[in-house]
Amino acid sequence: MNPLPTVVLLSCLLFAIGLGGVLTRRNAIVVLIGIEFMLNAANLNFIAFWRYGPEPEALRGVMFALFSIAVAAAEAAVGLAIVLAIYRHWRTADLDDVDELRGDRL
Repeated sequence: MNPLPTVVLLSCLLFAIGLGGVLTRRNAIVVLIGIEFMLNAANLNFIAFWRYGPEPEALRGVMFALFSIAVAAAEAAVGLAIVLAIYRHWRTADLDDVDELRGDRL
């Protein structure tokens, strides 16, 4: 039995949950969590295709996953800094209330 299709199906489900969170939620923190779900689904695919690929001795999948985790950590730090700046300025984390890029209110 080949577990690769099961892992890919799990990854698709995780990606769909993250995409649903990004597209339907208004809270900026929940949107960032959805993006993290999607990045973790990609990491799961990297590891699965590395493990069940033709050369599991080469650590290509692990290296891709580690770089992806580093990018996700940087994305989370920058994203949370932006959310904090928005909250300090508008006193809300609701993305629908932040409808302009200018810093002054009219």
